[in-house]
Amino acid sequence: MPPRSTPTARQQRLGYELRKLREQSGMPVQQAAALLGVDRTRIPNIESGRFGISAERVRTLAFNYGCPDTGLVDLLATMAQERARGWWEEHRGMLLPALLDIAELEYHAVELTTSTTTHIPGLLQTEEHARAVFDTADPRLPGPDLLARLSLRLRRQEVLERDVPPLYESVVHEAALRMQFGGPKVARAQLDHILGQSERERITVRVIPFAAGGFPGAGQSFTYVGAAVPQLDTVQLDSSHGSMLLDSDMQLRRYRGLLERLRALALPVEESRDFIRSIAQDL
Repeated sequence: MPPRSTPTARQQRLGYELRKLREQSGMPVQQAAALLGVDRTRIPNIESGRFGISAERVRTLAFNYGCPDTGLVDLLATMAQERARGWWEEHRGMLLPALLDIAELEYHAVELTTSTTTHIPGLLQTEEHARAVFDTADPRLPGPDLLARLSLRLRRQEVLERDVPPLYESVVHEAALRMQFGGPKVARAQLDHILGQSERERITVRVIPFAAGGFPGAGQSFTYVGAAVPQLDTVQLDSSHGSMLLDSDMQLRRYRGLLERLRALALPVEESRDFIRSIAQDL
């Protein structure tokens, strides 16, 4: 397989997991290369995501590394055999790779859980609201860049329209619901849209009101991306400087615990809907 100049986050994750299995087994690079009949330099390139690997070879390595987790091995083999270009690749060269990595993560997710304080989650934004958010970027986005980001955001939302979409949960703070991006009319339509989405079977929206006081993680927005096996979960952090992906065991445990604390502070589902309606009525 030819080398990749810019491996995606998912390709890098496959390589990282193979490296982790090899290091846990204590097998040196030279021996792993011998198992595949390749030059020793191929293994570091596979483990960095620069070179692809077949599903059969993933299973060969996992067996010889002594990995007992068949669910993990099956998912790694599935990741290895993915050859089709995802729809997000249409935007490569126009948008930052990190933005495309988010779309790829969402596409393959089994569960998605977001926590936001000052912004409506991207998957729940209306087109008018999203446009108004992008219009506040500093430095200001040129027209083509704004349209490209808007197109990507709206296309990402199609993940919730699939026949069997991922389970989606949003824990959103009252501050985000009261931000009037685009003015009162756009804000009211945005709240109505959230209410409509929250009625769907696999979507849950819960609100943390100002009255709940301070809470952990108040200064950040993040998405917990659940995979088919928990070892391959990912946390995606949002900031003004861009996106960051976290996937170490310690980091995943931390954010699972943080989500439990946030859920404990949030209003129940029906109370959250009533709360959102009351904000909309005030506009």
